[in-house]
Amino acid sequence: MAKYKIALMPGDGIGNDVMDAAKIVLDKIALDAEYVPADIGWEFWRAEGEPLPQRTIDTLKTCDCALFAAITSKPKEEAEAELVPELQGKGLTYRSPIVRMRQIFDLYVNLRPCKAFKGNPLNFQDGIDMVTFRENTQGLYAGVEFHPLPDDLRAKLEELSPRMGAFEGVASEDIALSTRIFTRAGCQRIVRAAFEYANKFGYPTVTLVEKPNVIRETSGLMVREARKISAEYPDIELWETNVDAMAMWMVKNPQNYGVMVSSNMFGDIVSDLAAQLVGGLGFAASGNIGDDLAIFEPTHGSAPKYAGQYKVNPTAMLLAVKLMLDWLGETDTAQRLEQAIAEVIEEGETRTYDMDGDATTLEMAQAVADKL
Repeated sequence: MAKYKIALMPGDGIGNDVMDAAKIVLDKIALDAEYVPADIGWEFWRAEGEPLPQRTIDTLKTCDCALFAAITSKPKEEAEAELVPELQGKGLTYRSPIVRMRQIFDLYVNLRPCKAFKGNPLNFQDGIDMVTFRENTQGLYAGVEFHPLPDDLRAKLEELSPRMGAFEGVASEDIALSTRIFTRAGCQRIVRAAFEYANKFGYPTVTLVEKPNVIRETSGLMVREARKISAEYPDIELWETNVDAMAMWMVKNPQNYGVMVSSNMFGDIVSDLAAQLVGGLGFAASGNIGDDLAIFEPTHGSAPKYAGQYKVNPTAMLLAVKLMLDWLGETDTAQRLEQAIAEVIEEGETRTYDMDGDATTLEMAQAVADKL
């Protein structure tokens, strides 16, 4: 019996391309693992009305972790229009599979490291090493939304908040409402995860990225809990910054920041900015981590215009494999993989088109495997 059981979910578009690249490296590593294919993505939405079939959820319940590559998402009306005819008009609504997996399996940590590899022509500057801890299950992405605004909910909001007076005279069908929900426990566990990581890997600071001067209640709760937890880690300094200012400071002085922690949407934004500073989403991986399951993925999309061409950079997918190895406790192998990636990038002999090279996705992966 294999030591690990790992689901492989290529998904859509270039997801299949980069998953094939990951398999080259996994074969070289020869991890003691059983790899289980699992269905996810746009074609299952079109054919079945469900991009995350129940059979995939059941498979994930039996696995230690999963590798997930890319997903296609489209707005509500476009998604319904692409359903097979017999499913149209049935009231089916497309829901993001990755968001659903985060919620179903309580994958509350979204870990996004972004490192500037030496010799990468796309680096903003050398020496960048940022790690974003993004709360993954709450905030604005929790999906508690309304349009039009229900009359009973509107009446209650008007009763509770005088600020609703600003919308007097606006018809309820002309109001859309998204709720930003934080819990104390949710704030505590994402902040603690950030401090634990900083403590383990020797980062001297944790920067909390929020907006408590305007979003007083939700961001305020996060700030208060972060200050309490910070007291338990006297050797790590807590920095606090507003998200808009942080975007400026990340560009001005990116080398000043190591571990950052934020809520769901703000963390999504600053981690994408961090990715661009080290070459773009082709170099950015993430881990969706809970107490019992973790799903690792590149942060890029499905790029359907490149699907099947084996043209895109597989580095983000290979770094997702590295994060998975770390999580499994295979830390020596994880470090060897990152070193192999770094050597291939620094030598510059095998580069995909985004780095002004002509290597294919699989050639880049093979070069990394050869270094291993």
